[in-house]
Amino acid sequence: MIVAYLLVVVRVLVCVAFIVLIERKVLGYIQLRKGPNKVGVIGVLQTCSDAAKLFTKEQLVPRYGNMFMYYLGPVRLFLVCLFM
Repeated sequence: MIVAYLLVVVRVLVCVAFIVLIERKVLGYIQLRKGPNKVGVIGVLQTCSDAAKLFTKEQLVPRYGNMFMYYLGPVRLFLVCLFM
């Protein structure tokens, strides 16, 4: 049963990646410029590189905060949204 849920989650994430790619290509054509074709084969890895850039950005960390809860909050919210 868990494997079935993981397959659904992976399929949804792959579909979202391709929808983002198509959206960027269409916006590139509308604005008369090339779309995201610089990363990977015909731009397939563009979404992965955007995610990596997002996760490696410098973050502001509270000085006296609970670090575990600080990092767990967005992950928990993402998982709730993903499983809904």
